[in-house]
Amino acid sequence: MTTVPSPCINWCDINPENTYCRGCFRTLNEIASWSELSDQEKLAVWSELEMRKPQTSQ
Repeated sequence: MTTVPSPCINWCDINPENTYCRGCFRTLNEIASWSELSDQEKLAVWSELEMRKPQTSQ
């Protein structure tokens, strides 16, 4: 049985403007409850992360 990995990159800093971690883009609640979430709930969080990342100009 495979579990969904954490998106943590060990750069923990909460942005006060949007309350997302600047490293993994999760909320404090998502970080705190990660170990208790089901795989389906973890996948739902993962699907939100890309939309939370700031857009960078290329």
